Formats: sequence, structure tokens, C-alpha cells
Amino acid sequence: MSDLFGAFGLFIPLIIAFLLFASGVRIVNEYENGVVFRLGRYVGLKRAGFRWLIPFVERMVIIDLRTVAKDVPPQDVITKDNVSVKVNAVVYFRVIHADKAVLQVEDYLYATSQLAQTTLRAILGQVELDELLSQRDRVNRDIQKVLDAHTDPWGIKVSNVEVKHIDLPVEMQRAIARQAEAERERRAKIISAEGEHQAAERLAQAADVLSRNPSSLQLRYLQTLVEITGGGNQTIIPIPLELLRALGVGR
Repeated sequence: MSDLFGAFGLFIPLIIAFLLFASGVRIVNEYENGVVFRLGRYVGLKRAGFRWLIPFVERMVIIDLRTVAKDVPPQDVITKDNVSVKVNAVVYFRVIHADKAVLQVEDYLYATSQLAQTTLRAILGQVELDELLSQRDRVNRDIQKVLDAHTDPWGIKVSNVEVKHIDLPVEMQRAIARQAEAERERRAKIISAEGEHQAAERLAQAADVLSRNPSSLQLRYLQTLVEITGGGNQTIIPIPLELLRALGVGR
């Protein structure tokens, strides 16, 4: 009986040691970094793989390094030309320094989202509505640069910003529609005028060629008579061109 209690007494420390060891085991995925603190003091990063921490002494904060797509809620913006619009966007960013993302900011996801909202309102307030609609790529780049500069101390890289939707007031939508219609009419008139100008130039060139070649003029005259008849049974008596010139026609 004493041997049994002795064996059991040896087995208990082994169980405790195993539980202590198991409590310190951590698995870090390939797309993660672990920020390790020892008694509250930062001591380093743990990369992907099997990691062991000293129980009750060390703790580890896991940071995901993958790109995050964060929606920016619709923001009420007044553009430079005093037009009120509602704009939403999406921000693409990732953590490149896990230690800074933990040490320099309390919640980097929340902080980046709030900064994106204020930056969106600030940048769009400096551009006119026409720029916002026609130069969206440039506006996206401006927002991305400002965000990236402000989040760099947090170890975050903002790779892209996309303005998704611009909600215009009904009155402004109607005004833009009228402007677009007027622009289409202007272009149609210009194209029509250019066509008439080119046609006049071709007719002038053709008249010049025919005037220098009497036989070509005679053939064109006969062809015109045929076109007038339309291939029907009408009888048309051609008048000689010399007679027309004598009468002063075509001069």
C-alpha cells in the first residue's frame, strides 16, 4: 500500500509539469505574428510554427498579417463648390509590423476605420463635384497617400482606397442629366456641320474635275438623267450641254 501511495505521489508532479507545459503551448499560423510580453514588457515577435511561452509569465498577442478590406460607412460631404453628397468607400490595408500595431495603437482596426472616415471627408471637401465624378482615380490616390502616411507609425500599410458610391441630391442629378443632354446635342451639331463641310469640299473638287474634262461632264449629265428616270418608262430628251452653255446655264 505504501508503494502505491509512493508511485501516486511521483505521478502527481508529472501531471502538474505536463499541464504547465501544455498551458504554454501556442501555434502561430503562417499569416500571423505573435507579439510576446514578459511580465508586461515587450520581448519580441514569434513567427509561424510551434511556440512555447512561460506559463503565467509570458503572454502573446496574435496579429493577422493578411490584407483587410474595411468598408467606410456613408459620409455626408460638402464639396468645394458647396454640393452636399453622401459618399462611401472601401480601404485595403495590412499590418506589416505587428509589434507597432500592438504597442502604438489600442485597436488598429478601429483606429484605421475612424481615420479613413475623417480623411474621406477632408479630402473630398477640397475637390469640386466635377473632379469627384470625372477624376475618381486621382481622388482615390490622394486619400490613400494621406491614410498611409498617418497609419505608418502604427505599422500599417494602406495599399488602396476606392470610392464606391456617390449619392447625389435629386436636383443635382437632374442638372447633370440636362448638362449631359446639352453636351450630346452640341456634339451632334458639330458632327453634322463637319459632315456638311466635308461634303461641300468633295462637291467643289468634283466640279473642278468635271469642268476640266468635258467628256466626263457629258457622262455625268447622262447618268443624272438616268437616275431621274429611276429606271422607269419615262422618256427624257437630253439637251446638249453646248446649248445649255449658249443659253448661259451652269455659268
